[in-house]
Amino acid sequence: MSRLRKIGPGAIVAAAFIGPGTVTTATISGASYGFTLLWAILFSVFATYILQEMSARLGLVAQMGVGEAIREKLNKGVLKVLATILVVSAILVGNAAYEAGNISGAALGISVSDISIFGFSFSPAILIIGTVAFLVLYSGRFKLIERALIIMVSTMGLVFILSAIILSPNLIEVAKGLFVPQIPDGGLLMVVGLIGTTVVPYNIFLHASFVKKKWNNPEDLKMARSDAFYSILIGGLITMSILIASAVVNQHSDAGIHKITDMAVQLEPLLGSWATTFMSIGFLAAGLSSAITAPLAAAFASSEIFGWGSSMKSIKFRVVWITILAIGIVFSLLGFRPTNVILFAQVANGLLLPIIASFLLWVMNDKTLLGKYVNTRYANVFGGIILLITIVLGLKGIITAF
Repeated sequence: MSRLRKIGPGAIVAAAFIGPGTVTTATISGASYGFTLLWAILFSVFATYILQEMSARLGLVAQMGVGEAIREKLNKGVLKVLATILVVSAILVGNAAYEAGNISGAALGISVSDISIFGFSFSPAILIIGTVAFLVLYSGRFKLIERALIIMVSTMGLVFILSAIILSPNLIEVAKGLFVPQIPDGGLLMVVGLIGTTVVPYNIFLHASFVKKKWNNPEDLKMARSDAFYSILIGGLITMSILIASAVVNQHSDAGIHKITDMAVQLEPLLGSWATTFMSIGFLAAGLSSAITAPLAAAFASSEIFGWGSSMKSIKFRVVWITILAIGIVFSLLGFRPTNVILFAQVANGLLLPIIASFLLWVMNDKTLLGKYVNTRYANVFGGIILLITIVLGLKGIITAF
């Protein structure tokens, strides 16, 4: 329990990858394939920890964000230009495109009637979510943002993990889904989706940036690893719980699952009229946490790549996250899905993940930066395996986008 109380930057990673996209993907996976694809989430947790541990070690030992490492190691020539263009396009454009989904998803957790102004109807919940995200980010206070996201992850954990327990799944089937990998007919894209919503490139930037703000002594490495392990494990349990709950509900519901209230109905025998509110709170926390972390990651990546410094209160840092947040709010209010922009973001992120994973492996073997804290042989082997899988995922994502 003492370790859980010291959770910090790792919770930000968990808050970032459990957004509306993850909730939706896990829900559809459970409804379509039962417990079969739980192994994909288990693998995602392992892969995420391996990459995020490297990111945390870079931030703590070298006191560098990933963007700063890119700027230092690729300090001139075509490679630096290409790396800058790819990171900026993938993270800035991608997060701006996905921010609309984060805000809209969070707004689904607030039950308010639409209002109409000059014939234009919109949900005031979108403005509420946008305002909360703005205030948290504008504070520029690392500890406040960290605590806010820890609360949201805890809320998601309480809602979704308890939901899965209450629904009493078949534990033998759950174990089989976890430890016997199989891909049912038509399930390959869902596997890619489950892994792709968990192992995300912008978290690698975000984690290193927050770790160097929290710790600056290599002796804290054990704590940083523990923080990443428990946070990512909790995040994985939340995703698994959503899939499990969805699978159980689908087994006992003739109508199937179409929206969040469909799962809430199954909780009514125990929670009564609170069931829908209970699920809505979980969805609200998932959307709001991602609505905060996406602009934050874009701001950190830009500041580090362009050498603007790491102050969360600097004008340039704020301009980046305000722009991402504003685009998300506007797209949400208009009900507009910027399809072409999202397709571009998918392609850019599909390219970015294996490139950042490759770069991370390269940097983490640099003794001039990390001394005795360079990667072990096992870390390189596991990192290499994950790199190969991210290449396959990246190619699959690009093919899917087109």
